[in-house]
Amino acid sequence: MRNLFYQNTRVLCLIGHPVKHSYSPFIHNIAVNLTGLDYIYLPFDITHDNIKSALKGFLALGVKGFNVTLPYKETIMPYLQSISEEANAVGSVNTVVNDMGKLIGYNTDVYGVVETLMPYKDDFSGAEVSVIGAGGASRAVIYAIIRYFKPAKIHLINRSEQRAESLKIYFSERMKFDEIETHELFPPDLLPILNNSKLIVNTTPIGMHPNEDDSPINNPNIFVPGQIVFDIVYNPISTKFLQMAKLEQATTVDGIKMLVHQAAKSFELWTGTAMPVDGVYDALKRYLEQ
Repeated sequence: MRNLFYQNTRVLCLIGHPVKHSYSPFIHNIAVNLTGLDYIYLPFDITHDNIKSALKGFLALGVKGFNVTLPYKETIMPYLQSISEEANAVGSVNTVVNDMGKLIGYNTDVYGVVETLMPYKDDFSGAEVSVIGAGGASRAVIYAIIRYFKPAKIHLINRSEQRAESLKIYFSERMKFDEIETHELFPPDLLPILNNSKLIVNTTPIGMHPNEDDSPINNPNIFVPGQIVFDIVYNPISTKFLQMAKLEQATTVDGIKMLVHQAAKSFELWTGTAMPVDGVYDALKRYLEQ
């Protein structure tokens, strides 16, 4: 039983602005309870001008590690002593480990994407895929797909094609992958491209609560039977985007899986213990369905 007075409890936390929307405290504290480890996970809403002071405080207090959410995934990087290969390639950090006073940055979103899509690898590896959105989440998704699934081509679809072009150049330079085509988000023009894609991923927040009636594309004809359709939005679990795909007999993958898998990698980096993924996933799903 955990010591009720918390003399030996290690602290994990989340920094961002704001943080009240995050499910990370729920996920990690459930994992702590399921494993019986003596940790506690706390959210801290930190303004930009206090980041440096916060990190000094974490080191002084012996905080074992922390997650980083918006808007600090990129701005945190200059304050770290070391950055992992994935975080460097993606250009953002979402997990930091305090290794005896040395702050090491990781991007576990990549791991979350890989673990979520790995069961479907044979269905889309070596084929054309489409990624909707060109923000920070898109970087992790594209990196993971290029490195671990070897696509024939990636169609990068965004409202601003200029931003998509910047991401295309980024991955051409960083990963020497030149098979990225960019497209503006005009659904009629995209129909043949999306129909021919074995995997479609929505990396935008469109459709997230409280805007459940929204979807990045509202034409169900973009989906065909046998496709893998992955939406990183996790609240609601079944977005309008996924509901349309399911009606067209595509295989749908919800965002909770990625959320839990990326958290599992963070948890293991901090504690050296594997997160009980199934138990955490079931608990979070029950919570979101209330």
